[in-house]
Amino acid sequence: MSTKQLKLKIVTPERLILEEMVDQVSLPTTEGEITILPDHIPLIAGLAAGDVVASVGGEPVPMAVFGGFVEIKKNEKGDTEVAVLADFAENVRELSDAAIEKAKARAEELKKLMENKEHVDFEHFASELERSLNSVKVADKWRTRKYRK
Repeated sequence: MSTKQLKLKIVTPERLILEEMVDQVSLPTTEGEITILPDHIPLIAGLAAGDVVASVGGEPVPMAVFGGFVEIKKNEKGDTEVAVLADFAENVRELSDAAIEKAKARAEELKKLMENKEHVDFEHFASELERSLNSVKVADKWRTRKYRK
């Protein structure tokens, strides 16, 4: 296995989620899932809702993401850097059972609000609903798997 790594940085408008050297990272783009390895070609792509999974020493580090984009580039030393600028992201370890239940309850509440067609902000509700459901889906996916905490 190569000792070469890439620098992964995941940022939301609110905070820095992760910044570290990783072996590889897989993420959902609007065109499909991609895996980025060291020496990947430069690329900019839109992000889809799903899970970003970094691999560090063979251990997965999963995160839920929603919206935004990813930029892959070489720095001045020729090393690969991956910047994920997400509308929303959180590490799976932050998704406690209480947070998952809260997201499920919020999704149900939003579904009921969306049934009322008089709501003007339909796009906002749809977006927030998708974000809540994505967090639940990613948390459920990783709940029984082994990953780095």
